[in-house]
Amino acid sequence: MAFEDVCKQSLLGEGELVPLTVGKKEIVILWPDGGEPKAYDARCPHEGVSLGRGDFNGRILYCIAHGWVFDGRSGRCLQPTGWCMQEYPMRIENGMVQVDVSGA
Repeated sequence: MAFEDVCKQSLLGEGELVPLTVGKKEIVILWPDGGEPKAYDARCPHEGVSLGRGDFNGRILYCIAHGWVFDGRSGRCLQPTGWCMQEYPMRIENGMVQVDVSGA
């Protein structure tokens, strides 16, 4: 695994979405209310639109292009069903958020 620093932990807040870039890959970190922060590929599985500009209410992420709806805790698509956001390994060490996108 090749974890890379992506931002300071202090930039993350519960209930928020943080769009970031790792190398040439756009990712989003979602921290759902009452859950743990997770890193996902920022491309909507529908047409590749950036979810970094999506609407996140602390629980649900809405794609602004066509209204696909994702669960912030699991990345699972709720509408339509049968899809899922690609999750990346993430950790927090020494105050830095680190993500591994090497397997993508």
